[in-house]
Amino acid sequence: MIKLRAGFLTDPGHVREENEDSVWAQVVAPVSWAPIGLFVICDGMGGHMGGKYASYWAVEAVKSEFGNLMAAKDPRATLVLTSEDVKAVQQGTYHPPRTVETDLEMVTKSAIQKANQVVYDYSKHKPRQAANAGTTISMMALRGPDAVIANVGDSRTYLLRDHQLVQITRDHSLVASLVAEGQILPEEIYTHPRRNMIYRYLGQRGLVQADLFHQELKPGDFIVLCSDGLWEMLPDDHLIIEIIEQAEDPQSSCQALVDAANQAGGEDNISVVVVEVGS
Repeated sequence: MIKLRAGFLTDPGHVREENEDSVWAQVVAPVSWAPIGLFVICDGMGGHMGGKYASYWAVEAVKSEFGNLMAAKDPRATLVLTSEDVKAVQQGTYHPPRTVETDLEMVTKSAIQKANQVVYDYSKHKPRQAANAGTTISMMALRGPDAVIANVGDSRTYLLRDHQLVQITRDHSLVASLVAEGQILPEEIYTHPRRNMIYRYLGQRGLVQADLFHQELKPGDFIVLCSDGLWEMLPDDHLIIEIIEQAEDPQSSCQALVDAANQAGGEDNISVVVVEVGS
């Protein structure tokens, strides 16, 4: 059975007066049961205070949709288990039947749409405060080693495994499209004059299209969620790897990453979640 440790931190950076990022990290670890985790980063945008509240309400909407799952009720209290089920429970390998409330992908999809609608309604009903409010989102929900990762916009989720940092999510941004089309080189996204232009975000009318990814985790892995205020300031993957692998714990990793981003200029709000997978 895997174990989870997580840390998170958000910082306004050195340039912006307001912090329009919102972050959430929660781990529920029942005794003799696979741990459950929910991790979210939202990077808001919009008019006066619009981005700040857009990201906040998006995170709250996601937390609400995951409320039943994160309550971590022991399925043994409500399920009729066979002898093989009981053996699997004792070994920590039992997985309860999927339902609307427990299927990670189903809940993740519902949470994304709920967050999109909440932000859209906020912008519509509070036009003076919200203006054209919107927010990115990058999130991960997991039960044991099985993780579902979703994103809208250019906040990212990475997997650090065997000293290699791999971006799981894909940016919904102009520069990412230009890279995909071969019009610019990947390293040019950090200096392109329109690098902050995204074409997909929460707060758009109707249904929003989120990218979903399934990832099986194993002991020794780290998952890193971050806003563009971090990854734009730290384009060197080796530096990120070094910081995380040398830190005492995930919270120390987050602090060191934020410090490094600020030392590099801190041009935007900086938010990061680091999840360590142990055994």
